[in-house]
Amino acid sequence: MRVEKSFRGISERLARRYLSNLGGDIEGGDPEGDGDVVGEEWRASISSEKVSIGPSVELTEVTVVFEGDEDALDTLVEKFSQKAMRAGG
Repeated sequence: MRVEKSFRGISERLARRYLSNLGGDIEGGDPEGDGDVVGEEWRASISSEKVSIGPSVELTEVTVVFEGDEDALDTLVEKFSQKAMRAGG
């Protein structure tokens, strides 16, 4: 199964840390790096870009692509989304 979600107002580093706290291991071990986060039955790829909000404001939009077992992803995506929404406002 594959699920793609985008979040505004968080960083890639924070997304990796959240996924690590939810049972994943950061490839390369560096939350500042660009490695995927891998759990027992899932993998998450993270990317980001600046997006314009109105004429003068930009935010970072982080996109996480979750892949893995459907049951594992249902729980993971829900828990990650709750953390990311609280952090990003």
